[in-house]
Amino acid sequence: MARIKEKFAALSAKNEKALIAYIMVGYPNEAATMASVRGLIQGGADIIELGFPFSDPLADGPIIQNASTISLQNGAKISKFFEIVKKIRKETDIPLILMTYTNILYHKGYQKFIIEAKNAGIDGLILPDMSIEESKEYLAATKNKIDTIFLISPNTTKTRIEKIAKLSSGFLYLVAVYGTTGVKTGIKNYTLKAIKEVKKITKEKIPVGVGFGVSTPEDVKKYIKTGADAVIVGSAFLKLIEKTPQNKLESNISKFTRSLKKETKT
Repeated sequence: MARIKEKFAALSAKNEKALIAYIMVGYPNEAATMASVRGLIQGGADIIELGFPFSDPLADGPIIQNASTISLQNGAKISKFFEIVKKIRKETDIPLILMTYTNILYHKGYQKFIIEAKNAGIDGLILPDMSIEESKEYLAATKNKIDTIFLISPNTTKTRIEKIAKLSSGFLYLVAVYGTTGVKTGIKNYTLKAIKEVKKITKEKIPVGVGFGVSTPEDVKKYIKTGADAVIVGSAFLKLIEKTPQNKLESNISKFTRSLKKETKT
């Protein structure tokens, strides 16, 4: 079994849902990335999403854009990213997802990129700008190697959700709010309604994760109670990384992660 699928199965057996934590690799430096990962694991995160920066991150709000800019200024390269992933892999078997943009893969070549990502220890990919209409080459390269996690939104049509769900593996990513990630607007009724609808449409064939704008234990609790199989938290971790001295990073990340994870136990 793939690591992501295995993780959801193990959580289901314990009546738990998944906490997925996002950080930007190289923000503000490699040591902070490793300390953050250790804190996430200690705090009970189930899956870690590792961001690789892109110069034009369309789906990202100001917090992640800032982290992207700093990571790029520090000389972020995909080869370095994979080196860090390998270091993480030496310490943990936790499922790792790479979140970046299509151009990064296209530039290197889908096949070559996927093989390198898989060999480094990446289990899944999230490409916010990859549409299913343009995904044929990408899907051919990922088949039987790595999970493809596609995004849907609260206004995605039933027919389109069915198509996207069929092409997704690992989980289906439901964007909680209209607009970019990290902008706190409160939990919307349309999102709660969308979770229920998507769960009906997918008939439990694939887990549904909710992300964008999730930042507190209360948010996590509400989404889990409504039926989400996973909750994704990103910008809140980056804010914490930004304001925490490096020598306290691991413990502070661990503490915050624990407060979020507690709410995924049903």
